[in-house]
Amino acid sequence: MADVKVYGAPWCPDCRRSKQFLGEQRVPYDWIDIDAESEGLRFVEELQGGGRSIPTIVFSDGSHLIEPSNDELAKRLGLSLKAERSYYDLLIVGGGPTGLTAAIYAAREGIDSLVIDKSALGGQAALTERIDNYPGFPMGIQGGELADRIIQQARRYGGELLSAVGIRGIKRDGQFVMATTEGGDEYCGQVAIICTGSTYRRLGVPGEEELIGAGIHFCSTCDGPFYRGADELVVIGGGNSGLEEGLFLTQFAKKVRIIERSDRLKGSQLLRDKVLNHPQLEAHTNMEVTEFRGEGGKLSAIVARDKESGEERVFRPAAAFIFIGLDPNTSFLEGAADLDEWGFVVTDETLQTTLPGVFAAGDVRAGSTKQLGAAIGEGITALLMVRQYLEKQSQVTKRKVNA
Repeated sequence: MADVKVYGAPWCPDCRRSKQFLGEQRVPYDWIDIDAESEGLRFVEELQGGGRSIPTIVFSDGSHLIEPSNDELAKRLGLSLKAERSYYDLLIVGGGPTGLTAAIYAAREGIDSLVIDKSALGGQAALTERIDNYPGFPMGIQGGELADRIIQQARRYGGELLSAVGIRGIKRDGQFVMATTEGGDEYCGQVAIICTGSTYRRLGVPGEEELIGAGIHFCSTCDGPFYRGADELVVIGGGNSGLEEGLFLTQFAKKVRIIERSDRLKGSQLLRDKVLNHPQLEAHTNMEVTEFRGEGGKLSAIVARDKESGEERVFRPAAAFIFIGLDPNTSFLEGAADLDEWGFVVTDETLQTTLPGVFAAGDVRAGSTKQLGAAIGEGITALLMVRQYLEKQSQVTKRKVNA
Protein backbone atom coordinates (compact mmCIF):
# COMPACT_ATOMS: atom_id res chain seq x y z
CA MET A 1 0.00 0.00 0.00
CA ALA A 2 1.16 3.52 -0.77
CA ASP A 3 1.83 6.17 1.88
CA VAL A 4 -0.67 8.59 0.29
CA LYS A 5 -4.39 7.86 -0.08
CA VAL A 6 -6.64 9.89 -2.38
CA TYR A 7 -10.36 9.72 -1.62
CA GLY A 8 -12.48 10.97 -4.48
CA ALA A 9 -14.81 10.12 -7.34
CA PRO A 10 -14.32 9.67 -11.11
CA TRP A 11 -16.60 12.63 -11.96
CA CYS A 12 -14.59 15.06 -9.78
CA PRO A 13 -12.24 17.34 -11.85
CA ASP A 14 -10.21 18.36 -8.77
CA CYS A 15 -9.65 14.69 -8.01
CA ARG A 16 -8.31 14.14 -11.53
CA ARG A 17 -6.05 17.19 -11.15
CA SER A 18 -4.64 15.99 -7.82
CA LYS A 19 -4.07 12.49 -9.17
CA GLN A 20 -2.28 13.92 -12.20
CA PHE A 21 -0.09 16.11 -9.98
CA LEU A 22 0.88 13.18 -7.74
CA GLY A 23 1.54 11.05 -10.82
CA GLU A 24 3.73 13.74 -12.39
CA GLN A 25 5.73 14.01 -9.18
CA ARG A 26 6.01 10.20 -9.13
CA VAL A 27 4.36 9.98 -5.70
CA PRO A 28 2.73 6.54 -5.26
CA TYR A 29 -0.84 6.74 -4.00
CA ASP A 30 -3.87 4.56 -3.41
CA TRP A 31 -7.11 5.69 -5.07
CA ILE A 32 -10.33 5.16 -3.12
CA ASP A 33 -13.50 5.78 -5.13
CA ILE A 34 -16.06 6.88 -2.51
CA ASP A 35 -18.89 6.24 -4.98
CA ALA A 36 -17.92 2.59 -5.21
CA GLU A 37 -16.52 1.95 -1.72
CA SER A 38 -18.89 2.69 1.16
CA GLU A 39 -16.05 2.41 3.69
CA GLY A 40 -14.19 5.16 1.87
CA LEU A 41 -17.22 7.45 1.96
CA ARG A 42 -17.74 6.71 5.65
CA PHE A 43 -14.09 7.56 6.38
CA VAL A 44 -14.36 10.91 4.56
CA GLU A 45 -17.55 11.79 6.43
CA GLU A 46 -15.97 10.94 9.79
CA LEU A 47 -12.85 12.95 8.95
CA GLN A 48 -14.91 16.00 7.93
CA GLY A 49 -17.61 15.76 10.59
CA GLY A 50 -20.23 14.75 8.06
CA GLY A 51 -18.73 16.60 5.07
CA ARG A 52 -18.02 14.96 1.73
CA SER A 53 -15.54 17.39 0.12
CA ILE A 54 -13.18 15.71 -2.33
CA PRO A 55 -10.46 15.10 -3.05
CA THR A 56 -9.51 14.27 0.52
CA ILE A 57 -5.84 13.32 0.57
CA VAL A 58 -4.46 11.48 3.60
CA PHE A 59 -0.73 11.14 4.31
CA SER A 60 1.23 8.48 6.18
CA ASP A 61 1.44 10.55 9.40
CA GLY A 62 -2.34 10.85 9.54
CA SER A 63 -2.47 14.45 8.32
CA HIS A 64 -4.75 15.33 5.44
CA LEU A 65 -5.66 17.97 2.88
CA ILE A 66 -9.16 18.68 1.60
CA GLU A 67 -9.56 20.01 -1.94
CA PRO A 68 -5.92 21.16 -2.07
CA SER A 69 -4.50 23.31 -4.85
CA ASN A 70 -1.37 22.07 -6.63
CA ASP A 71 0.64 24.64 -4.66
CA GLU A 72 -0.70 23.27 -1.37
CA LEU A 73 0.10 19.73 -2.47
CA ALA A 74 3.59 20.77 -3.51
CA LYS A 75 4.28 22.39 -0.15
CA ARG A 76 2.97 19.33 1.72
CA LEU A 77 5.28 17.12 -0.34
CA GLY A 78 8.23 19.35 0.54
CA LEU A 79 8.72 20.78 -2.93
CA SER A 80 10.38 24.19 -3.06
CA LEU A 81 8.34 26.61 -5.18
CA LYS A 82 10.77 29.52 -5.03
CA ALA A 83 14.45 29.75 -5.92
CA GLU A 84 17.08 30.96 -3.49
CA ARG A 85 17.90 34.00 -5.59
CA SER A 86 16.40 36.08 -8.38
CA TYR A 87 19.50 36.17 -10.63
CA TYR A 88 21.46 33.34 -12.27
CA ASP A 89 23.87 33.21 -15.19
CA LEU A 90 21.62 30.71 -16.94
CA LEU A 91 17.90 29.96 -16.71
CA ILE A 92 16.97 26.46 -17.86
CA VAL A 93 13.24 26.11 -18.48
CA GLY A 94 12.44 22.41 -18.42
CA GLY A 95 13.74 19.72 -16.06
CA GLY A 96 13.72 16.65 -18.26
CA PRO A 97 16.90 14.86 -19.42
CA THR A 98 17.78 17.74 -21.78
CA GLY A 99 17.56 20.46 -19.14
CA LEU A 100 19.21 18.40 -16.42
CA THR A 101 22.10 17.50 -18.72
CA ALA A 102 22.56 21.17 -19.58
CA ALA A 103 22.64 21.93 -15.85
CA ILE A 104 25.33 19.29 -15.25
CA TYR A 105 27.51 20.70 -18.02
CA ALA A 106 26.84 24.27 -16.87
CA ALA A 107 28.17 23.41 -13.41
CA ARG A 108 31.28 21.86 -14.94
CA GLU A 109 31.83 25.10 -16.89
CA GLY A 110 31.34 27.28 -13.82
CA ILE A 111 28.05 28.68 -15.12
CA ASP A 112 25.52 29.30 -12.35
CA SER A 113 22.14 27.88 -13.40
CA LEU A 114 18.54 27.46 -12.25
CA VAL A 115 16.31 24.68 -13.61
CA ILE A 116 12.55 25.34 -13.56
CA ASP A 117 10.01 22.66 -14.48
CA LYS A 118 6.22 22.92 -14.52
CA SER A 119 5.75 19.26 -13.65
CA ALA A 120 8.22 16.86 -12.10
CA LEU A 121 11.94 16.61 -12.72
CA GLY A 122 12.84 13.84 -15.13
CA GLY A 123 10.33 14.66 -17.87
CA GLN A 124 8.58 12.02 -19.94
CA ALA A 125 11.55 9.69 -19.64
CA ALA A 126 10.65 9.25 -15.97
CA LEU A 127 7.19 7.97 -16.99
CA THR A 128 8.50 5.42 -19.48
CA GLU A 129 8.25 1.86 -18.23
CA ARG A 130 11.46 0.67 -19.83
CA ILE A 131 14.14 2.22 -22.04
CA ASP A 132 15.93 -0.37 -24.15
CA ASN A 133 17.86 1.77 -26.65
CA TYR A 134 19.90 4.04 -24.39
CA PRO A 135 23.64 3.27 -24.68
CA GLY A 136 25.33 1.74 -21.66
CA PHE A 137 22.37 -0.31 -20.45
CA PRO A 138 22.46 -3.55 -22.47
CA MET A 139 19.55 -5.04 -20.51
CA GLY A 140 17.56 -1.82 -20.60
CA ILE A 141 16.63 0.40 -17.65
CA GLN A 142 13.41 1.67 -16.14
CA GLY A 143 12.71 5.24 -17.19
CA GLY A 144 12.17 6.36 -13.59
CA GLU A 145 15.51 4.92 -12.51
CA LEU A 146 17.40 6.61 -15.34
CA ALA A 147 15.69 9.92 -14.59
CA ASP A 148 16.53 9.61 -10.89
CA ARG A 149 20.19 9.03 -11.72
CA ILE A 150 20.33 12.15 -13.89
CA ILE A 151 18.57 14.20 -11.19
CA GLN A 152 21.01 12.98 -8.54
CA GLN A 153 23.94 13.85 -10.78
CA ALA A 154 22.59 17.37 -11.38
CA ARG A 155 22.14 17.86 -7.64
CA ARG A 156 25.63 16.51 -6.91
CA TYR A 157 27.04 19.30 -9.07
CA GLY A 158 25.11 21.84 -6.99
CA GLY A 159 22.49 22.86 -9.53
CA GLU A 160 19.33 24.47 -8.13
CA LEU A 161 16.23 22.63 -9.30
CA LEU A 162 12.61 23.77 -9.03
CA SER A 163 9.66 21.52 -9.88
CA ALA A 164 5.91 22.23 -9.98
CA VAL A 165 6.68 25.80 -11.09
CA GLY A 166 5.35 26.87 -14.49
CA ILE A 167 6.68 29.72 -16.62
CA ARG A 168 4.09 32.25 -17.80
CA GLY A 169 6.33 34.29 -20.09
CA ILE A 170 9.88 35.04 -21.12
CA LYS A 171 11.33 38.22 -22.61
CA ARG A 172 14.51 40.16 -23.27
CA ASP A 173 15.08 43.16 -20.97
CA GLY A 174 18.22 44.99 -22.06
CA GLN A 175 21.16 42.65 -21.62
CA PHE A 176 19.15 40.20 -19.52
CA VAL A 177 16.55 37.47 -20.07
CA MET A 178 13.56 37.67 -17.74
CA ALA A 179 11.32 34.70 -16.94
CA THR A 180 8.04 35.16 -15.04
CA THR A 181 6.47 32.19 -13.27
CA GLU A 182 2.77 31.42 -13.11
CA GLY A 183 2.96 32.40 -9.44
CA GLY A 184 4.28 35.85 -10.32
CA ASP A 185 7.94 35.40 -9.36
CA GLU A 186 10.58 36.82 -11.72
CA TYR A 187 13.98 35.32 -12.45
CA CYS A 188 16.74 37.06 -14.35
CA GLY A 189 19.64 35.56 -16.30
CA GLN A 190 22.15 36.48 -18.93
CA VAL A 191 20.91 33.63 -21.08
CA ALA A 192 18.27 30.89 -21.13
CA ILE A 193 17.74 27.41 -22.58
CA ILE A 194 14.19 26.27 -23.36
CA CYS A 195 13.77 22.51 -23.08
CA THR A 196 10.16 22.13 -22.00
CA GLY A 197 9.53 19.08 -24.17
CA SER A 198 6.03 18.16 -25.27
CA THR A 199 2.76 16.72 -23.99
CA TYR A 200 0.49 13.96 -25.19
CA ARG A 201 -1.88 14.91 -27.98
CA ARG A 202 -5.61 14.34 -27.57
CA LEU A 203 -8.16 13.05 -30.06
CA GLY A 204 -10.63 15.90 -29.61
CA VAL A 205 -13.71 13.68 -29.93
CA PRO A 206 -16.91 13.83 -27.87
CA GLY A 207 -16.59 12.48 -24.34
CA GLU A 208 -12.78 12.62 -24.19
CA GLU A 209 -12.35 15.72 -22.01
CA GLU A 210 -15.00 14.64 -19.49
CA LEU A 211 -13.54 11.16 -19.03
CA ILE A 212 -9.82 11.97 -18.69
CA GLY A 213 -8.71 10.30 -15.49
CA ALA A 214 -11.99 8.37 -15.36
CA GLY A 215 -11.08 5.66 -17.84
CA ILE A 216 -9.09 7.71 -20.35
CA HIS A 217 -5.37 7.98 -19.66
CA PHE A 218 -2.10 9.07 -21.29
CA CYS A 219 0.37 7.20 -19.07
CA SER A 220 0.21 3.43 -18.75
CA THR A 221 2.89 3.30 -16.05
CA CYS A 222 0.91 5.79 -13.94
CA ASP A 223 -2.54 4.30 -14.40
CA GLY A 224 -2.13 0.81 -15.85
CA PRO A 225 -1.81 -0.87 -12.42
CA PHE A 226 -5.31 0.36 -11.49
CA TYR A 227 -6.70 -2.04 -14.10
CA ARG A 228 -4.98 -5.20 -12.92
CA GLY A 229 -7.20 -8.15 -13.76
CA ALA A 230 -9.27 -6.25 -16.35
CA ASP A 231 -10.81 -8.25 -19.16
CA GLU A 232 -9.85 -5.68 -21.79
CA LEU A 233 -7.93 -2.44 -22.29
CA VAL A 234 -7.61 -0.31 -25.43
CA VAL A 235 -4.57 1.57 -26.71
CA ILE A 236 -5.23 4.25 -29.32
CA GLY A 237 -2.24 4.81 -31.58
CA GLY A 238 -0.07 2.38 -33.53
CA GLY A 239 3.28 4.17 -33.42
CA ASN A 240 6.25 3.15 -31.30
CA SER A 241 4.76 4.59 -28.11
CA GLY A 242 1.40 2.95 -28.63
CA LEU A 243 2.91 -0.45 -29.37
CA GLU A 244 5.28 -0.24 -26.40
CA GLU A 245 2.47 0.72 -24.06
CA GLY A 246 0.22 -2.00 -25.46
CA LEU A 247 2.86 -4.60 -24.70
CA PHE A 248 3.31 -3.16 -21.21
CA LEU A 249 -0.42 -3.26 -20.47
CA THR A 250 -0.65 -6.99 -21.19
CA GLN A 251 0.66 -7.62 -17.69
CA PHE A 252 -2.56 -6.13 -16.28
CA ALA A 253 -5.33 -7.10 -18.71
CA LYS A 254 -6.35 -10.36 -20.31
CA LYS A 255 -6.66 -8.62 -23.68
CA VAL A 256 -5.34 -5.36 -25.14
CA ARG A 257 -6.68 -3.88 -28.37
CA ILE A 258 -4.65 -1.39 -30.41
CA ILE A 259 -6.62 1.00 -32.62
CA GLU A 260 -4.71 2.80 -35.41
CA ARG A 261 -6.35 5.17 -37.90
CA SER A 262 -3.88 4.54 -40.77
CA ASP A 263 -3.84 1.34 -42.81
CA ARG A 264 -0.93 -0.19 -40.91
CA LEU A 265 0.84 -0.10 -37.59
CA LYS A 266 3.51 2.61 -37.75
CA GLY A 267 5.94 1.41 -35.09
CA SER A 268 9.30 -0.21 -35.76
CA GLN A 269 9.42 -3.63 -37.37
CA LEU A 270 10.61 -5.19 -34.10
CA LEU A 271 7.65 -3.79 -32.17
CA ARG A 272 5.18 -4.67 -34.93
CA ASP A 273 6.38 -8.27 -34.87
CA LYS A 274 6.05 -8.45 -31.09
CA VAL A 275 2.53 -7.03 -31.15
CA LEU A 276 1.24 -9.13 -34.04
CA ASN A 277 2.57 -12.33 -32.48
CA HIS A 278 1.44 -11.61 -28.92
CA PRO A 279 -1.52 -13.79 -27.84
CA GLN A 280 -3.07 -11.02 -25.71
CA LEU A 281 -2.88 -8.27 -28.33
CA GLU A 282 -5.26 -7.54 -31.21
CA ALA A 283 -4.60 -4.72 -33.68
CA HIS A 284 -7.31 -2.82 -35.59
CA THR A 285 -5.97 -0.67 -38.42
CA ASN A 286 -7.79 1.81 -40.68
CA MET A 287 -10.10 2.57 -37.79
CA GLU A 288 -10.69 5.89 -36.05
CA VAL A 289 -12.26 6.62 -32.70
CA THR A 290 -15.30 8.90 -33.02
CA GLU A 291 -16.66 9.02 -29.48
CA PHE A 292 -16.09 8.03 -25.87
CA ARG A 293 -19.17 7.16 -23.84
CA GLY A 294 -19.46 7.33 -20.11
CA GLU A 295 -21.77 5.88 -17.52
CA GLY A 296 -21.76 6.89 -13.88
CA GLY A 297 -18.85 9.25 -14.54
CA LYS A 298 -16.63 6.48 -15.93
CA LEU A 299 -15.70 5.30 -19.40
CA SER A 300 -18.22 2.70 -20.55
CA ALA A 301 -17.60 2.41 -24.30
CA ILE A 302 -15.45 3.49 -27.24
CA VAL A 303 -17.14 4.08 -30.59
CA ALA A 304 -14.90 3.59 -33.64
CA ARG A 305 -15.50 3.65 -37.38
CA ASP A 306 -13.91 1.51 -40.04
CA LYS A 307 -12.59 4.06 -42.55
CA GLU A 308 -13.06 1.75 -45.55
CA SER A 309 -16.47 0.20 -44.91
CA GLY A 310 -17.93 2.89 -42.67
CA GLU A 311 -18.96 0.17 -40.22
CA GLU A 312 -19.26 1.32 -36.62
CA ARG A 313 -17.70 -0.74 -33.85
CA VAL A 314 -18.30 -0.39 -30.13
CA PHE A 315 -15.65 -1.59 -27.67
CA ARG A 316 -16.20 -1.83 -23.93
CA PRO A 317 -12.79 -1.84 -22.27
CA ALA A 318 -12.04 -1.03 -18.65
CA ALA A 319 -9.91 1.90 -19.85
CA ALA A 320 -8.37 3.56 -22.89
CA PHE A 321 -4.79 4.80 -23.19
CA ILE A 322 -4.12 7.42 -25.87
CA PHE A 323 -0.73 7.61 -27.63
CA ILE A 324 -1.16 9.60 -30.85
CA GLY A 325 1.75 12.00 -30.74
CA LEU A 326 3.03 15.02 -28.92
CA ASP A 327 2.40 18.75 -28.83
CA PRO A 328 5.24 21.11 -27.82
CA ASN A 329 5.01 22.96 -24.51
CA THR A 330 5.57 26.41 -25.98
CA SER A 331 2.49 28.49 -25.15
CA PHE A 332 4.59 30.80 -22.93
CA LEU A 333 6.82 31.59 -25.92
CA GLU A 334 4.08 32.76 -28.31
CA GLY A 335 4.93 36.26 -29.48
CA ALA A 336 8.39 36.13 -27.91
CA ALA A 337 10.20 33.73 -30.26
CA ASP A 338 9.40 32.18 -33.65
CA LEU A 339 7.56 28.86 -33.64
CA ASP A 340 6.93 26.60 -36.61
CA GLU A 341 3.46 25.65 -37.88
CA TRP A 342 3.19 22.91 -35.25
CA GLY A 343 4.35 25.13 -32.39
CA PHE A 344 7.91 23.82 -32.06
CA VAL A 345 10.67 26.37 -31.43
CA VAL A 346 12.63 27.54 -34.45
CA THR A 347 16.41 27.77 -33.92
CA ASP A 348 19.53 28.51 -35.94
CA GLU A 349 22.55 26.23 -36.29
CA THR A 350 23.72 27.22 -32.80
CA LEU A 351 20.33 26.26 -31.31
CA GLN A 352 19.60 29.94 -30.60
CA THR A 353 15.99 31.08 -31.05
CA THR A 354 14.92 34.35 -32.64
CA LEU A 355 14.92 35.85 -29.14
CA PRO A 356 18.59 36.80 -28.56
CA GLY A 357 20.26 34.91 -25.75
CA VAL A 358 17.51 32.29 -25.61
CA PHE A 359 18.35 28.80 -26.89
CA ALA A 360 16.16 25.71 -27.33
CA ALA A 361 17.02 22.01 -27.19
CA GLY A 362 15.38 18.60 -27.08
CA ASP A 363 11.85 17.62 -28.10
CA VAL A 364 10.57 21.21 -28.00
CA ARG A 365 12.90 22.28 -30.83
CA ALA A 366 11.77 22.19 -34.44
CA GLY A 367 13.71 19.51 -36.31
CA SER A 368 14.69 17.49 -33.24
CA THR A 369 14.46 13.72 -33.51
CA LYS A 370 12.33 13.23 -30.35
CA GLN A 371 14.72 10.54 -29.11
CA LEU A 372 16.13 10.38 -25.59
CA GLY A 373 19.77 10.04 -26.63
CA ALA A 374 19.48 12.96 -29.04
CA ALA A 375 17.69 15.09 -26.43
CA ILE A 376 20.53 14.58 -23.96
CA GLY A 377 23.05 15.37 -26.68
CA GLU A 378 21.20 18.57 -27.51
CA GLY A 379 21.33 19.56 -23.84
CA ILE A 380 25.11 19.34 -24.03
CA THR A 381 25.27 21.16 -27.37
CA ALA A 382 23.01 23.96 -26.15
CA LEU A 383 25.18 24.49 -23.08
CA LEU A 384 28.34 24.67 -25.20
CA MET A 385 26.61 27.23 -27.44
CA VAL A 386 25.61 29.17 -24.32
CA ARG A 387 29.23 29.17 -23.18
CA GLN A 388 30.33 30.62 -26.53
CA TYR A 389 27.56 33.22 -26.36
CA LEU A 390 28.61 34.32 -22.87
CA GLU A 391 32.25 34.50 -23.92
CA LYS A 392 31.35 36.77 -26.84
CA GLN A 393 29.19 38.96 -24.62
CA SER A 394 32.05 39.25 -22.15
CA GLN A 395 34.44 40.31 -24.92
CA VAL A 396 31.98 42.93 -26.13
CA THR A 397 31.65 44.32 -22.61
CA LYS A 398 35.43 44.51 -22.21
CA ARG A 399 35.79 46.39 -25.50
CA LYS A 400 33.18 48.90 -24.41
CA VAL A 401 34.92 49.40 -21.07
CA ASN A 402 38.31 49.91 -22.74
CA ALA A 403 36.97 52.19 -25.48
